[in-house]
Amino acid sequence: MKRPKRVTIAEMGPRDGLQNEPAIVATATKIAFIDLLSESGLPIIEATSFVSPKAIPQLADGSEVYAAIAKRPGIRYPVLVPNMRGYERARAVDVREIAVFTAASERFTERNIRMSIAESIATFREVVRNAKADGLRVRGYVSTAFGSPFGDEVRPQKVVEVAVALLDLGCDELSIGDTIGVGVPSQVEELVPLLADRIPLEQLAMHFHDTRGTALANVYAALGCGISIFDSSCGGLGGCPYAPGATGNLGTEDLLYLLASMGIETGVDLQRVRAASRFIARELGHALTSKAFTAMEAHDALLSG
Repeated sequence: MKRPKRVTIAEMGPRDGLQNEPAIVATATKIAFIDLLSESGLPIIEATSFVSPKAIPQLADGSEVYAAIAKRPGIRYPVLVPNMRGYERARAVDVREIAVFTAASERFTERNIRMSIAESIATFREVVRNAKADGLRVRGYVSTAFGSPFGDEVRPQKVVEVAVALLDLGCDELSIGDTIGVGVPSQVEELVPLLADRIPLEQLAMHFHDTRGTALANVYAALGCGISIFDSSCGGLGGCPYAPGATGNLGTEDLLYLLASMGIETGVDLQRVRAASRFIARELGHALTSKAFTAMEAHDALLSG
């Protein structure tokens, strides 16, 4: 299969990134961060979460953040919702796209959202039905598609089964996640064709973590399988609070560098993404993990010094 000539990048930093920070970032900082990302040409920016503030206090201000960001035409700003309570909070601020989330690991699902996989699908049925009735777009996440932090085996056919269940609910797009960063290219090359037998490729995204340094290798494998949508996080922000050791999403700068070097278009301005990463790094008070970001910052400092 030919690699795509153009790739869509879904930016996870404001939600998946900031929810994993130990400190709570100020609402005004989150708004400024998202607005900077919007200037880069990113077509999808996951803005926040409407999960219970008790579960994810870092994103308790989701309503305030979403209401205040400058929503640019042509950019999607999905928000994460776990249930009808979250959906109602999201609709109160006129959210136009939601994301629902489950996993391919039973143990992870129980730890993460205190449900079985089947119960989570049943819960989302009402959420997605209401979203479609209200004219909203829906993104679905399948976490732990390449391995579980709790020891239970994750079979590719189980990933396909969960993804198809979300598609059948009415999800417009499915993001398949390596939540703990254990996947390798051979697993990608096994899983993607199985998914593509049941789900159109244009509805599939891949969400890789770089915990063990394999994220870009997995992107390369997924490109070869025809995947053209990838999730990433500027500066490599993020991880998962319920997956020990899963620190670090694939850095948006790393992904952009790879794709540009391969001649694959994205429509995203790398320098503007770097500006957003630089801003949030200052606010967080710690270095970011994206290798391309770190290298480019060091190179610019060398030239200016």
